[in-house]
Amino acid sequence: MSPGNKGGAAGLPAAQLTLEGASVLHQMFDFDWAQWRSLDDPMRHRIATEARQWLARQEEAGSALFSMLGHKGDLMLVHFRKSFDELKAVELDLAQLELWGFLDQTASFLSMVELGLYESSVKLYASLAERGVEPYSEEWSREVEAALLRQREAMAPRLWPAIPERKYVCFYPMDRKRGGKDNWYALPIEERRRLMHEHGLTGRRWAGEVQQIITGSVGFDDWEWGVDLFADDPLVFKKLIYEMRYDEVSARFAVFGPFYVGLRVRAPQLEALLSGR
Repeated sequence: MSPGNKGGAAGLPAAQLTLEGASVLHQMFDFDWAQWRSLDDPMRHRIATEARQWLARQEEAGSALFSMLGHKGDLMLVHFRKSFDELKAVELDLAQLELWGFLDQTASFLSMVELGLYESSVKLYASLAERGVEPYSEEWSREVEAALLRQREAMAPRLWPAIPERKYVCFYPMDRKRGGKDNWYALPIEERRRLMHEHGLTGRRWAGEVQQIITGSVGFDDWEWGVDLFADDPLVFKKLIYEMRYDEVSARFAVFGPFYVGLRVRAPQLEALLSGR
């Protein structure tokens, strides 16, 4: 649907309002262990020291390194920054390290922290409709921007989060179905609000055990959203995602991409990791 389509029984606009915050880049790598082992100890130490110092600086700026489990990669770097310009600077800076010669980037994911405002959107759209304000008119745009400004201020900590200090990460991309009888984008906005509200109730029951960050990637990457889950016990990922798949919004409309699971590696631990410990 185009932005001008009517998305509900009351003629409300189809697209919910969203808030965007941090720019986010996930980078997945294979590591050339055979080439690494062929180096002598002093050279390995020099390269690892440079990489450790680089990682320490990037951690302060909003990055984290994870050692991945399974065949999908050895390492994953996650960067949270203020803009795509800053993400590009991180990419270029990483490529200047000697360690870069041992890394083969196998995948990446570009997105922005996104908060979908279903509840607020429906209430605001209905209020404007009752007053006879035409959607996408000058007055409508002013009212919407004022509401978004208030929400941005209230939700700033969620829009600009630090990477949680948890031991494990689970990252996966996802879409909503767009074809057949289960077309998410053909549903009225009121119905999508109901489904997302029920989905959110499931997530809230796990709030103390897992931290979730949702990023939007429409127009940036091949999937529509990215999901990062952070926890100290990886079993939480299995239980939470399994339970959520019984929510109607997941059972009917969700399409999941590959899952990446890893352990956090902080800068002082990097040389041990590269030594196989």
